[in-house]
Amino acid sequence: MTPSALADLVRSSAVTVLEARGLDTGVLPEQVTVERPRNPEHGDYATNVALQVAKKVGMAPRELADALAAELAAADGVESAEVAGPGFLNLRLAADAQGEIVNRVLAEGEAFGRGDALAGTRINLEFVSANPTGPIHLGGTRWAAVGDALGRVLSAQGAEVTREYYFNDAGAQIDRFVSSLLAAAQGQPAPEDGYAGAYIDEIAKAVLAEEPGALSLPENECRETFRRIGVGLMFEEIKQSLHEFGTDFDVFFHEDSLHSSGKVAAVVEELKETGALYESEGAWWMRTTDQGDDKDRVVIKSDGDPAYIAGDIAYLRDKVERGFGLCIYMLGADHHGYIGRLKATAVTLGYDADVVEVLIGQMVNLVSGGKPVRMSKRAGTVVTLEDLVEAVGVDAARYELTRYSVDSSIDIDLDLLRKHTNENPVFYVQYAHARLASLQRNAAELGIERKPADEVDLGLLSHPREGDLIRTIGEFPSVLAKAAELREPHRIARYLESLASAYHKFYDVARVLPQGDEEPTDLTFARLALCEAARQVLANGLSLLGVSAPERM
Repeated sequence: MTPSALADLVRSSAVTVLEARGLDTGVLPEQVTVERPRNPEHGDYATNVALQVAKKVGMAPRELADALAAELAAADGVESAEVAGPGFLNLRLAADAQGEIVNRVLAEGEAFGRGDALAGTRINLEFVSANPTGPIHLGGTRWAAVGDALGRVLSAQGAEVTREYYFNDAGAQIDRFVSSLLAAAQGQPAPEDGYAGAYIDEIAKAVLAEEPGALSLPENECRETFRRIGVGLMFEEIKQSLHEFGTDFDVFFHEDSLHSSGKVAAVVEELKETGALYESEGAWWMRTTDQGDDKDRVVIKSDGDPAYIAGDIAYLRDKVERGFGLCIYMLGADHHGYIGRLKATAVTLGYDADVVEVLIGQMVNLVSGGKPVRMSKRAGTVVTLEDLVEAVGVDAARYELTRYSVDSSIDIDLDLLRKHTNENPVFYVQYAHARLASLQRNAAELGIERKPADEVDLGLLSHPREGDLIRTIGEFPSVLAKAAELREPHRIARYLESLASAYHKFYDVARVLPQGDEEPTDLTFARLALCEAARQVLANGLSLLGVSAPERM
């Protein structure tokens, strides 16, 4: 019996109890909360449903809890139901009922944990979107890991997710990038507001290798040549770095296309006509304060050029017209003001504000030897995706970047992530999977094969550590559902660490395979099934994070 199945049983039992007394069952929550108590001595699971609804139906909480306990104690699979405190219910499951979680995992395999809460929802998930003016820095690397994991989590709940990279190929930053390339090609220092680093020299040389006479062209043609080739080379390098990091995109959307196609001009004219824009001081403004933004925003500047938000307006319109019902933007720590701005833009365009969600990611710092790591070999002033991967590898980098809430700044300890010890979270989880895979190989070498589910007595899994491992396995679907609902893939990583811990504690006290001349017993096969279920869930969770599940370490 999974936690969700137990929650359904508690609710149906509560319906029975209330109906027998002629009381309103409508007061019951749609989803009853069933949780594992902090103290295992209190039971396998606990619920506060009696406390939630008793007063609403005119009963004392303990009276309702007593009636519900009697109903549940008589249900199949429930060993005991006891009332505690003012009206809490502590529940213990029969070992065979609890063991059915194992069979469910083995039957569903890679699909175990997945749900359909987001079925029919088309989500545009935009993340990284770093300007093509340099290698991806640590902030972008965090989004590459978290964004890809979030896409996997949302898809696992039935959503149709499109991963999108907004390619900023228009604006002043590109102009500064081109000026920096030209300076490098001419042997001059970088402009004061330009970009520096070995990568600038490399790209400048690559431009001249492709167009040897570029510097001899008229100024406008020269700049356009360096822009076209240089930006293209930089962006291809970014895409390759992301691919090697395990992050691929479905759509690379070019900002410049919004302007060249006339979409920006069209939406601006439309908003002028509807009165959503007003003219002041020679510029055109959008009344975003009407929708809760902290100030109105300039859309067309006094010189007639579009402000950056003009592209944002056209871009959101384009996303909705492509059929996306939810547009998630994953932005850096310095973009907090975009939350109100983008929601106001949605309302101004006639959409519900909830069509937009903005996630803000905080800073990432590297630490080695207790000191900050600040310098990059190629970029000069920032640490890049490649620097982090070179230091600790893809798996450790992705896992560590994903295991924290994006709301918090993080310090990544490079020395810790290089350790092959239980102190290293990714090693701890991957080692548990490798240990379980090794167990299955050892069983095969002994000629022991797992039996079909109907031949395994899971009721033999009565040791407290076995029960704890089973209940931890059973939590995976609800953890995944909550991670999708709250857009928090770090919940998967923290869960995997709990599962690895439960397995290691089980393994320390419960021998699985026979030794010497011993023959396998029914308990052997029950424990083998439990171990395979644990391995499967570890693999499923690591896959959602884009991290490998090694069979040997």
